[in-house]
Amino acid sequence: MNILALDLGTSSVRGLVLDADTRPLPGALARRKVDLAIGDDGTGTLSGRDYLASLVECLDELADAGHLHEVDLVAVSAQWHSVLPLDREGTPMGPVITWLDTRPAPVGGTAGPADPDGFHQRTGCWWHRSYWSMRLPWLREHSGAPIARFVGLPEYVLGELLDTAPMSISQASGTGLLDLGTLRWDEEALTLAGARPQDLPPLAELDWHGRLRVDLARRWPQLAQARWSPPVGDGGASNVGSGCVDPSRAAVTVGTSAAVRLMQRIPAGEPMPRLPERLWRYRVDHDHVVTGAAYANGGNLFAWANRELRLPSGAELDKALALLPPGGGRPANPRFGGDRAPGLAPAGSGQLSGLSFSTTSVDILAGLMQGLCELVAEDLGVLESTIDKPVGVVLGGGAVAASAWWRQAFATALAPRPVSHQRNAEIGATGAALVALGRFEAANELADISRTDELVLPTTAGRSHPQYSS
Repeated sequence: MNILALDLGTSSVRGLVLDADTRPLPGALARRKVDLAIGDDGTGTLSGRDYLASLVECLDELADAGHLHEVDLVAVSAQWHSVLPLDREGTPMGPVITWLDTRPAPVGGTAGPADPDGFHQRTGCWWHRSYWSMRLPWLREHSGAPIARFVGLPEYVLGELLDTAPMSISQASGTGLLDLGTLRWDEEALTLAGARPQDLPPLAELDWHGRLRVDLARRWPQLAQARWSPPVGDGGASNVGSGCVDPSRAAVTVGTSAAVRLMQRIPAGEPMPRLPERLWRYRVDHDHVVTGAAYANGGNLFAWANRELRLPSGAELDKALALLPPGGGRPANPRFGGDRAPGLAPAGSGQLSGLSFSTTSVDILAGLMQGLCELVAEDLGVLESTIDKPVGVVLGGGAVAASAWWRQAFATALAPRPVSHQRNAEIGATGAALVALGRFEAANELADISRTDELVLPTTAGRSHPQYSS
């Protein structure tokens, strides 16, 4: 049996084929870049139709190369929090509002939850622009026509491919409308959102699996009998793919954005630990939750610096960074994209300071990287308070995989905790496959983790000095 793992990300859509032990098959990877519309007003949107076309291209590429033979299961990791308004025919009425969009605001003098803490404990979320409780009224107010219903990006994309596409419990938890204990829509959250259950996707049953539509089964006959599993929120999938499936290890993931998360097994209906005021909690599936903090800034900081600051490239950049100690660079506030919940800083809140005529582009890049490390370190301390003991940390995601200096900066900021590095760049897709297989206990064993990295000391031009013994 092989597994097709799809990663419906923010900066790209990817498809890769794994064997039964979730090991990637050689060459069986297709990727398409996603065009995000980003504006100084806080816009962060993408085209649902173009995104679907990119996914179809990935499937065609894998099929044409013969990689879809013996695929029995399709697993999906998908971005949380997205929302797309549809008309009565199911046609998109505008772009997909992604997690990056900071424009939604309260409308009509709505006062918010009667008991904000109780709301937070039930839903794991806040009444905040990141969630549907605020996003849906804002979309209705700014729409030029009546909106029939709302879906997330994965429900839209899969709805065009499968016989049915309900919303998974994992994706529903990222809307801020789900009661995490009962796994039903929260009545107060629906009231705040001005929504009825019929305005939202139906919630997937525990044993739901989808099948390709008949016309598309003819296009991809290798997938005609494959079972499609419920999409897993990308943060939860990344924890599983990083081998961080219990409270002994926290995952710090840096892709386009960044997050620090701790996973626990808490089946629906069982009491959950009290949620600190500044942390969110979502569901990975019916039996597991993930608690943490997220940031609108991650690899996009490097992308901005690379685009605007004329950074050296490749080995030259690595050599220049190696001359700076972890913790070096110029002081910076990395909130270029504003805050994710519960913060309210708008897009454009980033700052650079301490600049002089000797400041280099590499100094600025290092300051931005270090600024994110400090945000993560502060929130990790809060996360540890929920379990009352220190944790180990596993770094993962494409951005830290590409930068040894950033990994070392994290190791310094998070010391004295042991810090490891997940070398598998496809942790979201791999994690979604493990969730679909129900193999949580195998995540630690299968994760490609090594003790992180040697510290590169200044003036050594890359000579290493171990921070931790093996």
